Amino acid sequence: MIDYKKSVSRDSKNPLRKEKKRWLKPLLIVIGIVVVIGAVVIWKTGSLLSKISTNGNLLGSMGHMIPGVSNEVKGEKDGRINVLLLAMRGVSDPNGGSLADTSMVISLDIKDNKVSYVSIPRDLLVSDVQDASAFSKINAIYAQGVSKGGVAQGIIDAEKKYSEVAGVPIHYTVVANYNAFNDVVAAVGGVPINLKQPFEENAQFNQSGVCDGSYFTVPTGKFETKTKKSKDALGKVIGTRVTAQYPLCTPAPEAVECHGDFKLPAGQQTLDAATALCFARSRDNSSDFDRAKRQQMILQALKTKALSIGTLTDFNKINGIINGLGKNFSTDLQGWEMKQLYTIYMAMEKKNPTVIQRVLDEDPNEGLLYGKSDPTYGDVILPKGDNYDKIHQLIQNTFTAPPQANIDVIQ
Repeated sequence: MIDYKKSVSRDSKNPLRKEKKRWLKPLLIVIGIVVVIGAVVIWKTGSLLSKISTNGNLLGSMGHMIPGVSNEVKGEKDGRINVLLLAMRGVSDPNGGSLADTSMVISLDIKDNKVSYVSIPRDLLVSDVQDASAFSKINAIYAQGVSKGGVAQGIIDAEKKYSEVAGVPIHYTVVANYNAFNDVVAAVGGVPINLKQPFEENAQFNQSGVCDGSYFTVPTGKFETKTKKSKDALGKVIGTRVTAQYPLCTPAPEAVECHGDFKLPAGQQTLDAATALCFARSRDNSSDFDRAKRQQMILQALKTKALSIGTLTDFNKINGIINGLGKNFSTDLQGWEMKQLYTIYMAMEKKNPTVIQRVLDEDPNEGLLYGKSDPTYGDVILPKGDNYDKIHQLIQNTFTAPPQANIDVIQ
């Protein structure tokens, strides 16, 4: 049995024990407050991650808040982190909304403080992820995955295929649609660019299509005709017959994208969100390769602008922008991985990293691709030698290979 009188007597004779009891209760209160605040932060982070991350689980983020737990992201130990950037119209767009208009492998060389951007053309013909005997353009790989198992499967399939093409592991993927692009450009107050010559795209946004009653609504009086060839027993074509005709329409004037005839003057200027998007999408008067170069130029200008106004230097601002993007932005990065990747990148920015820009193209001197008209898939792009060996060599050695000579032809 405890002798309470003796206990009280001992405490009264031991001032250190009384002092411990005085600060023990406030300490417990402080710890409780910290735990509650931490729980709220984790809940808010979980709410954000549930919207944008296919790996946005609370337990994963909580585990990396524990002291001593490693916060290394994939590739960090090896000194090279590869992130795939995919940009598209958006799943709600009926005109191939999940087909990637932009495919870019962004690599960070942590040791030598270099950043590499390599654009892969959308029309590159590749084998399908699930069926190696079937083929499609690489811009459809993500969309095929989404149709099978949602955004998470789309990202998994994209990482598998782009890793195969690039010859380096894709550690993470970021997927953004046009609305995300608009929101980010608007958030930083526009994109500054300097064009060496005037730019015009007067074909891409004036095209007609099969009348659909929603976008293509103004009849042109012309038709898209489907035909079928007849052959004899020896396979010789003996005739052609019309199997279907579809009326063609143009969009109503108020619905035409980028004002139909999109123009920019030469010189220094700042593009608002809508204008920057038109510039980034234009390709018919030039090529998909030149479009990729424009996209890299815009991305660099966007980064420079964000740094100049302090947006990129504040992770809370970045977090706020991402939170606002919602369904317009997806990634397989967990919350702690976003923070760690941000920390790594900003440390590199302080040391002014060397930027390397490349676009896989058909340039006769240094290009690694060639074009072909395929009866099934239309105009496609294929690797020279019909294998990825030279592409692998270039991307694996992107930090040390000679710079691409024609990268700035559109500026």
